[in-house]
Amino acid sequence: MHVLVTSDTLSGVWAYTRELVTGLVGRGVRVTLVSVGEIPLPQQTYWIDSLQGLEYHPTAFRLNWMEEAEQDLEESSAYLVALAREVKPDVLHLNHACYGSLPVSIPRVVVAHGDFISWWKAVHGREPEESRWLRWYRDTMIRGLSGATAVVAPNAWMLDSIHSCYIQSRHESVIYNGRNPLAFNPYVGKEDSILAVGRLWDAGKQVSLLTQCTHPLPVCIVGSDAAVPALKVPIRAEVKLAVDDLRVSLKGPQNEVQMRALYSRASIYAATSRYEPTGLASVEAAFSRCALVANDTEVYRELWGDAALYFERNNAESLSEVLAQLDADRELTRLYGTRAYNRARERFTARRMVDDYLRLYRRLRTPKVAVA
Repeated sequence: MHVLVTSDTLSGVWAYTRELVTGLVGRGVRVTLVSVGEIPLPQQTYWIDSLQGLEYHPTAFRLNWMEEAEQDLEESSAYLVALAREVKPDVLHLNHACYGSLPVSIPRVVVAHGDFISWWKAVHGREPEESRWLRWYRDTMIRGLSGATAVVAPNAWMLDSIHSCYIQSRHESVIYNGRNPLAFNPYVGKEDSILAVGRLWDAGKQVSLLTQCTHPLPVCIVGSDAAVPALKVPIRAEVKLAVDDLRVSLKGPQNEVQMRALYSRASIYAATSRYEPTGLASVEAAFSRCALVANDTEVYRELWGDAALYFERNNAESLSEVLAQLDADRELTRLYGTRAYNRARERFTARRMVDDYLRLYRRLRTPKVAVA
């Protein structure tokens, strides 16, 4: 089997792509990988060199939520069509919905990792204001989703969001994102500390909740690993910083080895996001046996069930209370760390994710499904 995969180097989709592509190649699948967004740095692509059966094409085409993306979308679509006709894959695995309507007679799997409109609704509680750009963006999403042979979401909440913002597709499924447990160390002695990942200004991640109250344990907030280019629609998010006795350290971008060490040492991971379509950071923390304290949203409830503790949605004081509860009961912290680890091993491994995608690919290659 030969699969053409699109990805981007500006988001968590790149980590997901690494797990997917590595798993596919390991099963004997030939993969052609195309990245958009920006040409990646060497530290982002070191894993590619060791994979036999992978052909990689980096590009700098803009993503459809970026400024001046309309022309780039036309050019990147033409590029993908030409490449598909040249290499003749059996399946297109498209990690950007805008490519779902490519004019090729090849099964097209679109994976909805997230989108601008559902992000805006989750962060602002309302639809974004209409504009020419927004109408263009919505139209490209609807065309891509309706043109896809199958639409996949990383959880049921994201699939419902796609329905409410755009359309319901004919063939849909949920395939949870996965990571390789071997990339994390759950057996290092834990420190009494709290870890979170996200930039302070990011209203979707809202790690700023950790800066609004004092906590009994030290807090480490790690910035994301890539700067976000300018959006077509401006984003304004207020960040409130408490000035009392805060033990909060802010770290810039961390490489893979550094993140593994931070996860392994932290006893608690604070999953503060109000918009979290993929959940990968919490999965990484769970594989490191961190106790999860999560924002009480539908997606975190779906992903973690009773394997996490929850604070009142978007409420900094409630978050502080749950963290204090864990600080007062270290055995409870260890219990929830083990619960999160066991649930991740059951549901969120890269092996399980790749198995699910391979089953989908094989099903789509049957003539009836491909024609539909």
